[in-house]
Amino acid sequence: MSETINLPPDAGRMIEGLRDTGYEFNTAVADIIDNSIAAKAELVDIRTTMDYRGEVRISIADNGIGMDRDELINAMKYGSQYRKDPASLGKFGLGLKTASTAFCRCLSVLSRPDSSSPVLQATWDLDHVVRKGEWELLLPDPDREAEDILNEIAPDHSGTIVTWDMVDRLFGRDYQDPRGKFAQNALKRMTASLKEHVGMVYQRFLDHDDSRARNLQIIIDGEPIKPWDPYCKKYSELVAEDTQQVEMSDGKVADFTVRAFALPRQEEFPDDKSRKLARVTNERQGIYIYREQRLIHDADWLGMYQKEPHGSLLRVEFSFRHDLDEAFRIDIKKSKITLNTTLLNWLKDEFLPPPRRAAEQHYRKGMKKKVAKKSADVHDSSNTSIRTKEGELDTADVKIIDDKTGDVEVTNREGKVRLKLRISSALREGQCFVEPTEGIDDGMLWEPCIIDGHKAVRINTGHPYYHKVYVPNFSSGVTIQGMDSLLWALCAAELGTVNEATKRYFAELRYEVSRLLRRLVDDLPEPDLESNDDNT
Repeated sequence: MSETINLPPDAGRMIEGLRDTGYEFNTAVADIIDNSIAAKAELVDIRTTMDYRGEVRISIADNGIGMDRDELINAMKYGSQYRKDPASLGKFGLGLKTASTAFCRCLSVLSRPDSSSPVLQATWDLDHVVRKGEWELLLPDPDREAEDILNEIAPDHSGTIVTWDMVDRLFGRDYQDPRGKFAQNALKRMTASLKEHVGMVYQRFLDHDDSRARNLQIIIDGEPIKPWDPYCKKYSELVAEDTQQVEMSDGKVADFTVRAFALPRQEEFPDDKSRKLARVTNERQGIYIYREQRLIHDADWLGMYQKEPHGSLLRVEFSFRHDLDEAFRIDIKKSKITLNTTLLNWLKDEFLPPPRRAAEQHYRKGMKKKVAKKSADVHDSSNTSIRTKEGELDTADVKIIDDKTGDVEVTNREGKVRLKLRISSALREGQCFVEPTEGIDDGMLWEPCIIDGHKAVRINTGHPYYHKVYVPNFSSGVTIQGMDSLLWALCAAELGTVNEATKRYFAELRYEVSRLLRRLVDDLPEPDLESNDDNT
């Protein structure tokens, strides 16, 4: 005969185990802010303090609708009852507790449902639960300091404040002096990161010109947080937009919207402030996913592509409502979604290719100019080295017939031959042997030339080989000099052995080698020239 038994989990082990759900600090605080938004708050005030003993307290207060006794107890329940509004940012009834206790051992919530009701407090003290072995929620008298903050930001109004005490997992390490400058600086770094994160995650709420979300003000340690627009809409170009529908398991249909923006290159921003604010780096490219106007996942390609510098100007906005939670399998922290294969294939094969090409072309256009600028002086050591050996390596005499048409007569061991070579003066002092140039006819990597009467080589900075092999080694003088010497030697050897019968073949050889090198470097990574710029 079968039977059933009620088998509750061990309170101490379970409440300790739920601390390890993988929350990061910024994500945890955002989970608390979600509750404030669900409570229709207009103001959220976050404070981080460290007392004379090095003990940290974090509080998140709001002027939302607040809770009465029953509602407060339900909110503190692990797996609280469903919210009436399915669009609520709070989803699983776990976030408040698991996000908080991931960093503290004492979580308190103080709330009042209206201005005439007293403030009530409920507290999960993990040490108390472990010691008693029971899911025993404490209902103490309100904490005076927390109540004062609540009265400050929600005077004569409903509101709620969440406090974290006995914070033991904030820094990831124990400082020898918990009150010292290293611990204080660590706290400052964490709050600075939090401000940046909040400005990004709640951008649509904080931007009072954005009608997609209701207005919200968030203050962290006295500083009002400004929204951060990843798409720099004031300066960027909308290169693709689409709305698609997804059929749910119950037969209902819900839609989502995708928009792709190509950002300006760094040098195209009108001033340093807007350039730095855009954060145009390789790491910030990708898809930014919003659920109910709140960013839940940012800056990656969901496994479809690797982050390469040529995609650094592309950012994609993906927005959906709560209807698609089931289809997108939202995780407990609301920080990750899983797209089904059909949708991923649509993004990868249909939606993303055109904006990726547009952003890549824009990037490469800027990179050509940037590479040309950076290459101006990287060949100096090569020019100096070749100058010292020019006499002993001379293999041919070149007589200029017409410097306008490039007609020359070459005398070498094969005899005399007429050729056409580019004849020019040095663009920079001493640059008489190796000259970088933005382009060469037929897309060749190199060609022989005459600079100020010297036999020289022109190197095409627009060729993929230069971009993917030369550029990453700009800081290595020995490598640059070695590659330059090879190309100069090929030109010298060509002039030293060419004759009337072979001159066509030398040109074809340069063309063919340049073509093969173009293909061979296809799979090499793109160099990240932006990493050396001031992006912060």
